[in-house]
Amino acid sequence: MVQIAVFVSPDAAALARAVAAFGRGSPEVLGPGAVEIALEGDLPALHRAAADAVLGLPVDVAVTPADNRRKRLLIADMDSTIIGCECLDELADFAGLKAQVSEITERAMRGELLFEGALRERVGMLKGLSVDALQSCYDGRVRLNAGARTLVATMAANGARCALVSGGFTFFTSRVAQAAGFHLNRANTLIQAGGLLTGAVGEPILGKEAKLAALREETAALGLTLADALAVGDGANDLAMIEAAGLGVAYRAKPIVAAQAHAKIDHADLTALLYFQGYRASEFVS
Repeated sequence: MVQIAVFVSPDAAALARAVAAFGRGSPEVLGPGAVEIALEGDLPALHRAAADAVLGLPVDVAVTPADNRRKRLLIADMDSTIIGCECLDELADFAGLKAQVSEITERAMRGELLFEGALRERVGMLKGLSVDALQSCYDGRVRLNAGARTLVATMAANGARCALVSGGFTFFTSRVAQAAGFHLNRANTLIQAGGLLTGAVGEPILGKEAKLAALREETAALGLTLADALAVGDGANDLAMIEAAGLGVAYRAKPIVAAQAHAKIDHADLTALLYFQGYRASEFVS
């Protein structure tokens, strides 16, 4: 069976070293800092060889079957994936509680705490915070990660459905989805009354299983299979959808996620997800 190894790096010298260390096939340039190599072989064995080739180098790699490379559904986490922060942690800063909330967030993302309970605890700490802090947080703290807009625009232009699915909050996902070009967004709801946060979150909470359910529902609605989907995220609550998707990618992820994903991005920007699917830079949509 034909497999495709894609190497991506912002460092041209490191990329050349990784390809040389891999020592197989004929590299074909996809764009600046990205090459692919088509070859016959066993997928797990080639994945191990590619991982060995990039060891210690600032190079990301994915090895995938040549068939069905271009996915027709993108399902992406938001916090620390499509954007460069954790919105709840940043919102907590407006209440003077960022350190305490961030510590709980980190443990939850590493899989040390159940997501639902950790979310309720953190939201509870924000009881009494003015809802005005939400807009201030979005305006001052939320920024799209490099390549996010190009990733979504390119996949959408090629017929893919793009969904932002977050364990965060609809206040932020609705705005981030619009900024990045996603077709839809799903997230949790912060309960408010009298212009203040009540410290409660709408039930049921969208967590790990809900993200997997979203993947299944969106593929079914489009008449697709899970193999037609690309899922990307960074935390433990993203792991189920990453494992289930045809291509599941860990982005700057916690170890528990990086260890189970089909591929990971630690060095390149989000356009690496396009290269992994065989898109050339000349096909990118800004």
